[in-house]
Amino acid sequence: MNSFKELFDNVKKYCLENGKIPAIGIKTWIDPLTPINFDGSNAIFSVGTEFQKNIVMGTYASVLTDAFLNLLGLNVNIIINVESDTPETPASVPTEAELEQKNAELEKTYKFANYDYTFDTFIEGPSNSFALACSKSVAKNCGEHEISGYNPLFIYGPSGMGKTHLITAIANEVRNTRPEYNIVYTTSETFGNDLIAAIQKNQISDFHEKYRNADMLLIDDIQFLAGKERMQEEFFHTFYKLHQEGKQIVITSDKPPKELITLEARLRTRFEGGLIADISAPDFETRLAIITRKSELLDLKMPSEVSEFMANRLKSNIRQLEGAVIRLKALNHFAGSPITISMAQSVIRDVLTDEQPIPITVEKIISEVSTVYGVSPEDLRSNKRSQQISIARKVAIYVVREITDMPLASIGTEFGGRDHSTIVYSVNSVVAAIQKDANLNNLVNDIIKNIRDKSKG
Repeated sequence: MNSFKELFDNVKKYCLENGKIPAIGIKTWIDPLTPINFDGSNAIFSVGTEFQKNIVMGTYASVLTDAFLNLLGLNVNIIINVESDTPETPASVPTEAELEQKNAELEKTYKFANYDYTFDTFIEGPSNSFALACSKSVAKNCGEHEISGYNPLFIYGPSGMGKTHLITAIANEVRNTRPEYNIVYTTSETFGNDLIAAIQKNQISDFHEKYRNADMLLIDDIQFLAGKERMQEEFFHTFYKLHQEGKQIVITSDKPPKELITLEARLRTRFEGGLIADISAPDFETRLAIITRKSELLDLKMPSEVSEFMANRLKSNIRQLEGAVIRLKALNHFAGSPITISMAQSVIRDVLTDEQPIPITVEKIISEVSTVYGVSPEDLRSNKRSQQISIARKVAIYVVREITDMPLASIGTEFGGRDHSTIVYSVNSVVAAIQKDANLNNLVNDIIKNIRDKSKG
């Protein structure tokens, strides 16, 4: 062979023809490897991202080593450098201008991904349909006597559910249909800051002019007035004047009025005198629609199984769903590799808040099972067939299926490119075994419990 590249082409051909790595695995993870140097002991490659390196080293390194051994009769170490860590050459490292162009392209994509907070861009589902209907009615009939029971409209729900989207959509709709209206949209924090500034500058009359002459007042996150007596006093008088004049008031909060116990009772009772609508966590179909909408805005070709995986993992926050898609776009843009469930797992870890359990990745499951059975993670992904490794591998496959709900084909890819039938056989074998063997059943349940407990921090 005349070059390392030709040798590596033969290694890839051997892996493909012998079923060691499926075609999709070759295309997604092996083809992006750039052969750098081979000295008979070390095969050195470069790759675009740390993420790609980790996947290849964790999943395919032992397979590549076996291929070199079969072709050359040599034990070869696989070494992969991320391109930024390799000596700079025009062929492998982007210039500063090229990097700036990449960043500019990504920023342009992000710009097009923004959308206005309108009713048309709000994705409706069972968790928010009532709040959406109430918001549309208020925007359409603002100031009409027959909907006085909608005043105030009080929308509540956890952070990231779309409350700000709805309250802003009301303001935008009224601006379009009633341009003469004096619409005041604010947050409780801004309301408080304006009051403090007015007191300091002795301009309280200007403060009253701004808020008490509104045709419509929309105030976001009212819960932040809790414990602030002077601010609550001012808001009460503002609320009372506007309400008496039939001016529409819309309020959002993270809790219903009765649970805002640190707000004055006279405020809570007035909030309860209007219409209360809640927004809860979106269901699976709504989450999937949100992911699809954001992917389309970003011109991101998201595989359906990845969208479904993300929708199953990020269940309680719309902002996190959209943030995950944005990060996936960035990773796809710079890495240049097709989007996979493993890539989505990495992204989800980045967007979750500290209060939420970190999604359980295949790597964590394999690591836990390896420790329990006294084998290495590489053994579980390899073709070794010793009884200990074979049992551990089947248990690991079963636990991955039990915890992650990944598609069987994707699980096969994670375990060295095994086909669908092999994964089905492994899962069914463990199901049958734990029904007959109480000790194995307890062991598998303990493994699952330990993995889940660790994911909670």
